[in-house]
Amino acid sequence: MLSHRLIQLIQDHADGLTREALQDLLTNSRTPSFRKVPCEEIEARIGALYRNLGNWIGAPDDAVRAGYEDWGRKRFRQGIPVSELIYTMILAKHHLRRYIRDHGLVEFSGDRIAPAELLPLQMHSLQEANTMIGEFFDRALYHLARGYELEGAAERPRAACATTTRAR
Repeated sequence: MLSHRLIQLIQDHADGLTREALQDLLTNSRTPSFRKVPCEEIEARIGALYRNLGNWIGAPDDAVRAGYEDWGRKRFRQGIPVSELIYTMILAKHHLRRYIRDHGLVEFSGDRIAPAELLPLQMHSLQEANTMIGEFFDRALYHLARGYELEGAAERPRAACATTTRAR
């Protein structure tokens, strides 16, 4: 199972991870629409991802669905293109994996001592972490896009009704 210590390290440093990902998101040429979303809202959402990573990984699909479909619906209403929404998750995953790579000291001999900011991990633990994180992000991306589509589908009938009403 994924190291509890690794998840704890990520959650303990969620604020720093959030700041880095937020800065990247707000300055990235692939996510210009997010500049019109209140910074506090984006920061809270990204921060929740990192702070709750231990709960999300291995959580039932219903929990991930509820959280990420809601996020997709909200971003649709804000007019954020789905490509930018998906790229936001790619950025969040990129920052997380870089953090793990930078702070996970691969342990080749059993008694290696690491500084407090490094977590000795065996190679299979890093592989397991990357696999589980990848699976979580895959599920989150699916539900994010699904929520976006559902909100878009809910908007279309209203527009069609408005057109029909005007035509009369």
